[in-house]
Amino acid sequence: MNAPAALLLTADRRRSTGESHQALCTLLTRPCRPLSIPAACHTEQARLEAAVFQRVCAMGGLSEHPLGIVRVRPQADRLTLQLVDEPSVISHWIDFLYPKVSGHAGDDPRDRVAGVPGLRSAREAGGIRLYRPGMAAAILLSGFNPRWWERIADRRENLYGPLLRHTDWTDVERAAYDAQAACPRDASAFLSPLLRRIRATAGPGPVNSTDTWTSGNGVRLETTDGPPCPDLIRLLTDGPCGLGWQVENKVCTCACDHSPASGGCTVDFRDPATGRPVWYSNSPG
Repeated sequence: MNAPAALLLTADRRRSTGESHQALCTLLTRPCRPLSIPAACHTEQARLEAAVFQRVCAMGGLSEHPLGIVRVRPQADRLTLQLVDEPSVISHWIDFLYPKVSGHAGDDPRDRVAGVPGLRSAREAGGIRLYRPGMAAAILLSGFNPRWWERIADRRENLYGPLLRHTDWTDVERAAYDAQAACPRDASAFLSPLLRRIRATAGPGPVNSTDTWTSGNGVRLETTDGPPCPDLIRLLTDGPCGLGWQVENKVCTCACDHSPASGGCTVDFRDPATGRPVWYSNSPG
């Protein structure tokens, strides 16, 4: 296969994940077949990715890379995220991810735990592995000195209490996890694929902020100075790396459709497999 043809076959995946063409060439096993992005192969992997995604969205725009993620390496049984090599970004990830027991005792067990219930971390070759005890799911964080993670976490020990020293789940974490798993509006099936394509939400500006949360039966996805909306639509709908979503409505006043630009854009997607909507908006910073 000649080089220009191979570049075209990896183009959409590179745009969605930030992977290099050289790294993807070894995956080109079918002539003239563009590369796709593998989905999480089991429910627990998707749930871990969705929980991490929802929590780190709270950090806002601190970098030109959305959520501080430079590159994604999606595999069926694992997700590798290369983060910005900045201690401030690592600190924010720790603050938003590590589980903390709240003093609030409401009716919903999920209100008792901030962060990701059951989350634990361990150093391994290549970086820091995030996992939940007894579950076959993992996210590997790379791109930075793992000693930063350990030192920052140690300094936060007074905030997290004894949770991180438990090798197994605590009762309060298990109750929070079970409540989320039983929720009929659990959005893991939406959020895990989005995290695996997080670079598709990156615009050309110096600060990229991506946020997502569930709203009723749907999911809201917001960017600040995000990508041109035709590019995002192509990457999330029917392209080789797309999610099969359909566009139901689009209102655009950004630079991709008008000159001069006068605002942002909104796109209403729908997942035909589930019927659930995804409401996207992009606003100028």
